[in-house]
Amino acid sequence: MFRGDPALRGVAGGTLPDQPALLWRFKTGGPVASSPAIVGGRVFIGSGDGHLYALALADGKKLWEFKTGGPVDSSPLVLGGGVFVGSHDGALYALEADTGRLLWKYETGDKIPGGPSWFTLARSNAPAQTNILVGSYDFKLHCVEAATGRSNWVYETANYINGTPAVADGRAVVGGCDAVLHVVSLADGRALRQIEAGAYVAGSVALDGPRAFFGNFQNRFLCVDVEAGNVVWTFRDREFPFYASPALVGERVLIGGRDKQLHCLNRADGQRLWVFAARGKLDSSPVVCGERVLVGSDDGRLYLVSLRDGRQVWSYEIGAAIDSSPGVAGGRFVVGAQDGVVYAFGPPPGRTVTR
Repeated sequence: MFRGDPALRGVAGGTLPDQPALLWRFKTGGPVASSPAIVGGRVFIGSGDGHLYALALADGKKLWEFKTGGPVDSSPLVLGGGVFVGSHDGALYALEADTGRLLWKYETGDKIPGGPSWFTLARSNAPAQTNILVGSYDFKLHCVEAATGRSNWVYETANYINGTPAVADGRAVVGGCDAVLHVVSLADGRALRQIEAGAYVAGSVALDGPRAFFGNFQNRFLCVDVEAGNVVWTFRDREFPFYASPALVGERVLIGGRDKQLHCLNRADGQRLWVFAARGKLDSSPVVCGERVLVGSDDGRLYLVSLRDGRQVWSYEIGAAIDSSPGVAGGRFVVGAQDGVVYAFGPPPGRTVTR
């Protein structure tokens, strides 16, 4: 799923080669802003052409495609043999992962640009129930049963929800264009807390215990205690907003900005540890894999930098803006670009990751 887990920490297992090679590319019929999910040797990714695609990770061969009624910028969630994805046609789709067969369709009141998340809820005298959470431009956060698409509850905000809801410790946390951070009970959709975010929150929140990390459109990156309801620290550099979602690992939090920079901050106090300068804005969300950070840029390049000091290790020029966030699995990574192509990278042929 988007950012790797329901807390949206943006960390992938394993390691990456220092000099990845382009392994394959797959052309779709529209720009690819969707971020891939990689499960069981398959890549699931949406396109602006209205399709969700399932591709073979090994060679990029198309396994199946599913057509929705609008662009698919939503990043798919793969769970329990199903694939869940939103569309600009206002629907959340559940598909069979092996075949792409439609299992159910849930209608919201407007487009769904963000990815779904999930949680399980214990029930007395019944098996635990798996539920899907997704935000919509209808101003609502929707909770539906994964098996059937039946609505469990709906939570209403005051404006668009653009990102993926973060889930941990019995609560969902989501920001939106109402400039509020909403903390919602997973059990019943009740508002636990509403915290002023200062400006639009276009990206997703990353969670670590009671702390939520996110950027806003007032050029600030914040750490908020969702239990106490207060801002722990704020980072601000230049007059450019944050659109990407952060990654959390160890003592560090990483966030790309529209200031063309990848910032690495101390997650305890928000002090900057290092900064990496790209040549275009960073709406792609960084992924940490081992001692490397992988991120795309509007300058048309993919970058691999050192987690320790921000030194550039590798870059690859695709030549088209990258809004998609990389998906990583088994020493390979996949990303989409505005040229409508899905790109896969990994160890050069005949080599394996040894570091």
